[in-house]
Amino acid sequence: MTYEETIHYLYTSTPVFQHAGPSAYKPGLGTSIALDDYLGNPHRYYHTVHIAGTNGKGSVSHLLAAILQQCGYKVGLYTSPHLVDFRERIRINGRKIPQDYVVRFVEQHRAFFEPLHPSFFELTSSMAFDYFRAEEVDWAIIETGMGGRLDSTNIITPRLSVITNISLDHTQFLGDTVEQIAGEKAGIIKPEVPVVVGEAEPASVLEVFRRKAEETRSPLYVAQTGGFLSSARLSEQTGRWQLESAEFGTLSDELGGVVQERNAATVLAALHVLKEQGVRITPDAVRAGFAQVVELTGLMGRWQVLSQQPKTVCDTGHNAGGWQYLKQQLEKELERHPRLFMVVGMVGDKDIDSVLALMPREASYFFTQASVERAMPAGKFAQKAAEHGLSGTICPTVVEAVKKAQAQAGAEDLIFIGGSNFIVADALPLFFGEEEKEI
Repeated sequence: MTYEETIHYLYTSTPVFQHAGPSAYKPGLGTSIALDDYLGNPHRYYHTVHIAGTNGKGSVSHLLAAILQQCGYKVGLYTSPHLVDFRERIRINGRKIPQDYVVRFVEQHRAFFEPLHPSFFELTSSMAFDYFRAEEVDWAIIETGMGGRLDSTNIITPRLSVITNISLDHTQFLGDTVEQIAGEKAGIIKPEVPVVVGEAEPASVLEVFRRKAEETRSPLYVAQTGGFLSSARLSEQTGRWQLESAEFGTLSDELGGVVQERNAATVLAALHVLKEQGVRITPDAVRAGFAQVVELTGLMGRWQVLSQQPKTVCDTGHNAGGWQYLKQQLEKELERHPRLFMVVGMVGDKDIDSVLALMPREASYFFTQASVERAMPAGKFAQKAAEHGLSGTICPTVVEAVKKAQAQAGAEDLIFIGGSNFIVADALPLFFGEEEKEI
């Protein structure tokens, strides 16, 4: 098979949550364990950091990968979903898994895995673990998919577990209270393996993690109260956070969104724990990792500036937890830009009303839908938005929505693109071509 045929096979032969949503969800670790045993338990050949949470997993994962890479380690990075190219999910030192490895993996192992009927995520997790072993990485940063306890990646025993934060998302699978969701995320805490908790609010959420850590005799570190980040200031000139860290001095964070202050504290806590374990972490590497995370890892979609005049940004925030910070970010931006144009859409299985309640009323909207099955039709999304006092133009595609926003916006205005990973994914080729640059 060619690479294109292989990707088509993966999308059509395995249930893909990214496209189909709940029907693709497979709880339990049985299939993942079977695949792992068949492949010879590849994840045991390198050190891992396991990262779960409702929001912030991607930023924290990429920052840790960038810093460890700058420390001189060979670093694998497994994240999801991808935005433009499937291979974004599996990287080593920022470079995407080669097309021929993807083809070879499927051709060599399909006779074994087809009878198991794995999900897309189960199969790609196994592919990542196998690739990292084949390339002899020193470390792999492994991001969970949806949950924790029953997530396909939860077969690893990491050197460190990280839980970024908890908010209501995927409630049909993880529970309809933050405490229930915290219990699922806490499933990645392993016996005697340290765990860093980025945000734990309300107090009942932190109590869930404390109980689990006590049961497993796992040292628990709380990033926001541990003194790892001394101060933070968001520069209006550069759009970057200027951070003062307790252990690594002054840092400039390339990720400039409001939420990144908390993500930075989580990363600094994780680095502290790794240093305690004897991992070589240097201040120069930490500075370089924070300052160049996008270039080093290929991270996209985190308050990413796509163009200027008008300033156009995208963000993959897609639930109320993420939009609490995007709301603050957009309010700050409105102090500097005369008008705000919003290109937005969501998928139908999210808590759409909670997100719409956080979107600014003073913006001009272009309601649209992404090119995936899960996308809520633009017209229906516009109707729901109207219930929250939001009005605008209905556009059947993201491309049309972006172009209409660009036509109406002046050089000093702001265009925001988001509401869903898939809205961002459909928009990026307008700015970067069909694939992001190879690094």
